[in-house]
Amino acid sequence: MTVSQNWLISRRRMLQGVGAAVGLPLLDVMQPLRSAGAAAPEKTKRICYMYFPNGVGSGAWEPERVSDDGKLLKLNEWMKPLDAFKSDITIPQNMWTPHGNGHGAGTATWLTGHSYDERKIDAGGLSVDQLAAQKIGDQTLLSSLELSLRGEGYFSNSLVRNCISWTSSSTPAPRDLEPRVVFDRMFRRGDSGISDKSVLDQIVDDAKSLKLRVSNEDRRKLDEYLDSLRVIERRIAFADRQAERLAKNPNFKSGLKRPTAGIPADHGEYMRLMMDVIVMAFWSDATRVCTLMLDHGQSNRYFNFIDGVQGTWHALSHWRDFSGSTEDDDGKTRWNSRDEKLKMYQRVTQWHHEQFAYFLGRLKAIREGDGTLLDNSLTLYGSSLADGHEHEAKNLPLILAGRGGGSVEAGRALQYRRPTTMSNLHLTMLQSVGAKVNKFGDSTGTI
Repeated sequence: MTVSQNWLISRRRMLQGVGAAVGLPLLDVMQPLRSAGAAAPEKTKRICYMYFPNGVGSGAWEPERVSDDGKLLKLNEWMKPLDAFKSDITIPQNMWTPHGNGHGAGTATWLTGHSYDERKIDAGGLSVDQLAAQKIGDQTLLSSLELSLRGEGYFSNSLVRNCISWTSSSTPAPRDLEPRVVFDRMFRRGDSGISDKSVLDQIVDDAKSLKLRVSNEDRRKLDEYLDSLRVIERRIAFADRQAERLAKNPNFKSGLKRPTAGIPADHGEYMRLMMDVIVMAFWSDATRVCTLMLDHGQSNRYFNFIDGVQGTWHALSHWRDFSGSTEDDDGKTRWNSRDEKLKMYQRVTQWHHEQFAYFLGRLKAIREGDGTLLDNSLTLYGSSLADGHEHEAKNLPLILAGRGGGSVEAGRALQYRRPTTMSNLHLTMLQSVGAKVNKFGDSTGTI
């Protein structure tokens, strides 16, 4: 079956129901008809910023082998989860944030390119994601999404450690912590009185009607997309049931901090569910701009669920101290040597690479035009600290994933001889997704 030459739909076409409105993936029936020799239609480009705290251990971010012309040949053992994506990522080296560093100011200014004034609660300017939202956010249902996993530890309520997105120099953007809340913002509408009914159940009739008028390939895309929506709905419902079950279990009432409804008890499942929500947001074109904090800027989360790891994330980041009585150690965890503690710290880094690889795999599996969702997006993944023990500011751990619709040549390490402001990378990303700006933060040019 081929698309009728007389019937096309808008990129903003939505599947409608009584209490839901679901955006659609890019379909052939949305493509403008072109005559021979005409320019290709503009690609839909997305931009994402994914932040993790506490830096990385010595050597954990250095590729094992890079060719003379910068091509990534082999990643190190801690980056091994990203092996399948060597050709899809770029590793900028010797980049930093000259004006804002550390757990607090570094987190707050990671996306602003300025310094942080704690007395005034001033991050120096608009964050790069919010500038992108101003420039390209009017083309989607939501101009941007600001997401975060719920923080863990003493500094969980610290404003400066919980904000990477700023709508003005002194106004942090509110963050969504529950996958269900974000899902509803994208796909539910109004107070229909049927909030417990599946979104897909509400738009099934419109979906069937659309399928009658599109090509077999578009039907396949629709089925794949709607199946993914169904999976997320089921996982959110399961998380709700699990949270309720744990709350009612007397064995958990003493000494265990239980997650609130809608947040999975399993940290890895929670993280992947939030990443899936971003994938659906980009796939449905609900938004083209997103930030995700994987924890607050001085996380004390325990990663004892990783084999061979003990102690809190921040304590592990100070890997040169292994007595168990420094910084925010819990007073009961001890390590035998620096090497043992460093290996645990690096295993936490590796675990996060595994989650990031999952996200990239989801994006890469979705075909869009002559490429994939990963090809048509840019995701900056990294931290505001380099070596966690030293609170080092230079040579930040950063990975740029995707090709920005063809604007980025991936599969390389960008090795700068001198410390280069991260604002240059922000400016380059903005321009790559079509934001017409010539300056950002303390930028001196593009990369």
